[in-house]
Amino acid sequence: MDRRHFITKGAGAVIASSLPKKLKLFPNGAVSAESIGTAPSQARSERNATGRHRIGVNYTPSNNWWFCWNEWNVDPINRDLDAIAALGADHLRIMLVWPYFQPNLTWVSGAHLERLSELLTLMAERKLDALVTVFTGQLSGWYFLPPFNKPDPALYSDPEIWAAQELLIHELAHTMKAHDNIIGFDFGNEMNTCWSAEPAVGDAWMVKMFALMNSAYPGGVHVNGTDHKPWFQPTTFSPRALAANPFPVVHTYPYWTNALKYGGPMDPPSTRLLVAFAALVRSYAGDPQKPVWVGEFNTCIESLPEKLQAAWLETAVTAAIQSGVSWFTYWDSHDVDRKFAFNPLEYSLGLLTNDGRVRVQGRVFKQLAAAYSGKPVVFPTIAPPPPPVQHNFGATWKWMLDFLEWKPKSAGM
Repeated sequence: MDRRHFITKGAGAVIASSLPKKLKLFPNGAVSAESIGTAPSQARSERNATGRHRIGVNYTPSNNWWFCWNEWNVDPINRDLDAIAALGADHLRIMLVWPYFQPNLTWVSGAHLERLSELLTLMAERKLDALVTVFTGQLSGWYFLPPFNKPDPALYSDPEIWAAQELLIHELAHTMKAHDNIIGFDFGNEMNTCWSAEPAVGDAWMVKMFALMNSAYPGGVHVNGTDHKPWFQPTTFSPRALAANPFPVVHTYPYWTNALKYGGPMDPPSTRLLVAFAALVRSYAGDPQKPVWVGEFNTCIESLPEKLQAAWLETAVTAAIQSGVSWFTYWDSHDVDRKFAFNPLEYSLGLLTNDGRVRVQGRVFKQLAAAYSGKPVVFPTIAPPPPPVQHNFGATWKWMLDFLEWKPKSAGM
């Protein structure tokens, strides 16, 4: 299922009320992790070590969504950040809407860079670190393509667009270097959902972009946060290339990944989806101790009550912690304001409502952050099975279900 297309109904699935009685997790055994790069400050380097858990959230501004870049008002942002910090989050993933920041091939908006700098300062005051998401051309079902966009696969192959990308990265890095609460760059918000290419082309561009980001902002933790599809089928980036990155990122939603085809919201294909994805990444990487960052996760099941969403969150994160997942960034902080036309699902995804009420899952998030943030990661010591022989949805799901030792009742498997 494709997150780009609006839905008007919930999953419509019957919700199971009991949690799985037994979780098959990797054997215990502490394994030290390697930090990614050398950050300018020792404190930041320690915070960004992949051998310690981090728990944060994708920030969705309560006032005017990310349109707020164009109607800047720090008062509601301050309230948002206070509320997020009170939940115990230690980092935010923030979205730079590409055409707002770079409306022309050869020019980056100074005003928007100043607003980014101010946001980073406000975050630092609350001890919130920032993952800066750059080439955001699709966000929550809406497209934000730059005026100089060209047909696929130009974003990954056109020299003129590459020059524009270089310019933006250097301008952003210059702004970010004034702050000590930077994690690094995320390439974009699931770039493969709006710009496609053959995987060989996408992989080659990814290598160049990592080199550019490491040069422009040395010591950062730079990642490529795609959606789930490259792990399931050939599109834009290959799973082996993604898994080979220093810190692979996965976006795991039971609804969008079709986990509900194999069980209810509280069955293992949903509650242990993060575990299965981490194992899949490590299988492609050929490394059972590969650090994994779950960069987006939620059920995205509109019909799921708050209490069950909270139960899913607790079960999913606890299982993933026990399987050695390093970092977690929940989607998202706040519900989208209903004055905007969005997929109805976006009005109920937050840890907080649009007016700031902490949801049940927000209280669970706070407990999880208090329990695990900053604690050492216990990595698995036994390798997962080899990757799926075929690179398609059916074969990949069979691999994950076998790993989870889960037999669907009526999935034809």
